Amino acid sequence: MKQKIEQTRSNNQPLAARMRPKSLSEFMGQKHLVGNQRPIRKLIEKDELVSMIFWGPPGCGKTTLARIIANETKSKFIQLSAVEAGKDDLRNVVKESKYSKEFQNSLFNQNSKNMRRQSKSEMRTILFIDEIHRFNKAQQDYLLPFVEDGTLILIGATTENPSFEVISPLLSRCRVFVLNRLEPDQLSEIINRALKNTELGLGNLNIVLDPEASAYLTEAANGDPRTALNALELAVKLADSRTIEKKTIEDALQHKSLLYDKHGEEHFNLISALHKSMRSSDANAAVYWTARMLEAGEDPLYLARRMVRFASEDIGNADPQALILANSIFDACDKVGMPECNVFLAQLAIYLSKAPKDNSAYLAYSRAKRDAFETLNQPVPMHLRNAVTDLMKEVGYGKGYIYDHDLKSKKSGQQCLPDKLKGRKYI
Repeated sequence: MKQKIEQTRSNNQPLAARMRPKSLSEFMGQKHLVGNQRPIRKLIEKDELVSMIFWGPPGCGKTTLARIIANETKSKFIQLSAVEAGKDDLRNVVKESKYSKEFQNSLFNQNSKNMRRQSKSEMRTILFIDEIHRFNKAQQDYLLPFVEDGTLILIGATTENPSFEVISPLLSRCRVFVLNRLEPDQLSEIINRALKNTELGLGNLNIVLDPEASAYLTEAANGDPRTALNALELAVKLADSRTIEKKTIEDALQHKSLLYDKHGEEHFNLISALHKSMRSSDANAAVYWTARMLEAGEDPLYLARRMVRFASEDIGNADPQALILANSIFDACDKVGMPECNVFLAQLAIYLSKAPKDNSAYLAYSRAKRDAFETLNQPVPMHLRNAVTDLMKEVGYGKGYIYDHDLKSKKSGQQCLPDKLKGRKYI
């Protein structure tokens, strides 16, 4: 067993890299894109590629799918990382591309049928840009004319919402495809392939993955086959027998990773889930989303601020104590910090979820704001104005004002809105 394991160590390429699919038949997941009669498969089969943006979580197959597209269409493939590449790198790619307008025209002007057959695939360059959301506006602008005229077929990969991170002109020239994280059963199939593959995988070692270990690995990998395969490879090296148990997988993984980016779309997805769970009075869900964000590294004061807002927007005067408690817990989180303040926020999430709901203050302000913009600079009624000089009194400032405390009812009913908004109701 140990001798065979040592043989796998001699291969410096990680298991995940060795097992990377080379064709659509090997590609796992994303059936909505590469399944029979689905868009990407049809583009490949018809050899009619367009520039595209792949948007999805880490490990869902964005880079692999781009390489498969190039392989299946026999296109020249150039890969850049937006983390490292600059405008000079983009210039060099354009220069190297055989699919320039001048070269294309020269080929079509020749009478060789063979050259015509070759032109479409051999002249086409696919430029794959990993993490394209990290390119600045100038770098993205530079790509526009070459994507526009077909000099390059651009495939950009991003974990961030391209609506926010990719400039509109470039986005309009690309087709956006959303890739999903893999399901546990799909990860299980990938793991089984690796265990049975005798050339690239671990098939020569006769490894057996305990059912409990397999279930844990497919769940802990969080939809990322790269994580699953790398953990499996390490577990094989740590194991003392051919049967890999859950404890060995735990040692290989060390911890489960929570998908989260404090500045990315998942951040807004989770805070939206928390807010809407509290609004729906689901305390269990509210505590869960609170824990998801805190354990992934979110600033507890950010959560506290959002809960302070919620206390007025969704609870308001139905329970004025909610805002007082929210402010108190914000101060407590500021003083104590993580991890101790996690229970403060859980307490607040439960309270806000169970509290009666009233959004009248939020709606009232929204209506008043709309009127404030639509009826700009309406004059304050004369009787409500403060007459601080004799001249102001002479022209009528404060004239006719009723001091409500002088009335037995304490309610004068005098007009307090501008004339144009007289009788308007906000609550």
